[in-house]
Amino acid sequence: MDNLHIIEHAADGEIAEWIEARLSAALAEGPGPVEITVPGGSTPFPILKKLVTAPLDWGRIVVWPGDDRIVPEDHAASNTGRIRALLEPVGAEVVTLTTMEQVSRFALVWLGMGADGHIASLFPNTDPQVNDGQPIRRLTPDPLPPEAPFDRITLTIPSLLNSDAMMFVIRGDDKRAVFDAAVAGECDLPVARLLGAATQPITCFT
Repeated sequence: MDNLHIIEHAADGEIAEWIEARLSAALAEGPGPVEITVPGGSTPFPILKKLVTAPLDWGRIVVWPGDDRIVPEDHAASNTGRIRALLEPVGAEVVTLTTMEQVSRFALVWLGMGADGHIASLFPNTDPQVNDGQPIRRLTPDPLPPEAPFDRITLTIPSLLNSDAMMFVIRGDDKRAVFDAAVAGECDLPVARLLGAATQPITCFT
């Protein structure tokens, strides 16, 4: 993939600095809002804690969860609640996903990936399509992850592709092997479908 750049063994601070530079460039392009997506799970939050110290014009940044568990925002499993707690105090707007939401073009889509090749909450059993006519879907993973046994709401592949740039943070040899297979076109997992259709620059931090 000519549009993929892999940065090996990146520390959380390095990733935060890269995101800061990307957001600074997007903010400098014009006066309007800059919209990004942020993943849930354990990996992003140490990076976000470093990012919020950056001297950005946070009042112009709109943050979308790439997906969420369908639980109240004060529930420990809520991605949106955790993102809101970090980013709203510095002035960012945090979106609550609903299936009625109109999705804008993103300056940056930040994704994680599960060992089963899922991205956002597009699990293999949900058969996500690159030409999905809906920007957001409510889905039920099967099997339900035991650590978070909830229905999900998620951006679809077309919404993720409607972006200027994309980034992944992939930690662990098992996930790296799945990602490499997807890059090589050796599987038909959700991450492979996304990568196969992506034309924007993609940066993967390991």
